[in-house]
Amino acid sequence: MSDPRAYPDRPFLAVSAAIARDGKVLLVRRARAPANGLFSLPGGVVEAGETLHEAVAREVREETSLVIEPVALAGFRETIVRDQDNRVERHFVILPFAAHWVAGEVALNEELSEWVWVDPSEVAGLPTTPGLAGIVAAAFELLRTTPPTS
Repeated sequence: MSDPRAYPDRPFLAVSAAIARDGKVLLVRRARAPANGLFSLPGGVVEAGETLHEAVAREVREETSLVIEPVALAGFRETIVRDQDNRVERHFVILPFAAHWVAGEVALNEELSEWVWVDPSEVAGLPTTPGLAGIVAAAFELLRTTPPTS
């Protein structure tokens, strides 16, 4: 089966969540390209007709079984992967959200191989996707002033 996201003719819009629980953030290790083997935030591609908040809540639920409360955008990331011939193999525009954990315990789907709750200060010392420590720091700054509503 071919990957419909490989060699795209346009970027894909994706969302992710820096989920805060007891002062820690959830990181997940990717089990597939792109970012195979790296820690990142749970998330995925926005589907047509979905709001960004709906998409991030759905993606987190599908990947981790957690229920979250998205709060606000914590920045953006753009991932462009080129093959050996310099053709664009993957292109994602990722909108990471700051989010509060609401309910559930982590149960990963097949796209992920590992999970860990870590102090935000520990993110920079892990093998992560580019810029992850900065996104987590920005998310926790937003969450500091926005308590959970649940």
